Amino acid sequence: MPWKVVSEQPLYTDEWLDIRIADIELPDGRHLAHRSIRTPAGAGVLALDSNRQVLLLWRHRFITGAWGWEIPMGKIEASESPADAAAREFEEETGWRAGPLRPLIRVQPTPGLTNSEHHVYRADGASYRGEPVDRFESERVAWVPLADVPALIGRAEIVSGTTLVALLYVLTGGG
Repeated sequence: MPWKVVSEQPLYTDEWLDIRIADIELPDGRHLAHRSIRTPAGAGVLALDSNRQVLLLWRHRFITGAWGWEIPMGKIEASESPADAAAREFEEETGWRAGPLRPLIRVQPTPGLTNSEHHVYRADGASYRGEPVDRFESERVAWVPLADVPALIGRAEIVSGTTLVALLYVLTGGG
């Protein structure tokens, strides 16, 4: 049975986050206070070239204090479709223009806490356009052999949930 939201109160809101506390009624009638975080949806691209290499960003995440490889991804603006946002973010963050996009997978990384939803597209190939517009996004952009992904995961060099899901899906024959 679904949990019933009796009421919600905002705790903090800005353009990126809407943090709330909700009075939740459980199916057995008990109540609990549950926090939720609402965020704009995101979109990204997993681009593979003809040599089965994937274009990834090597970046530092200050929140966790860790470095890791990630697919390019960002916020879907109000006027954009998920595919348009994915293409824009890919080019801004990498300096490469993705080949034709097709839907790969939709991910809700932490549905027990946030409504965050990521639309990931696959591109077979990309063409270099120049330096990334958003140079601050990563230390480097590189084509990484898809065959190296399991070892990178094993060394905790890929820990981003959405990146993991997309890469593992492709490695297991999806998309």
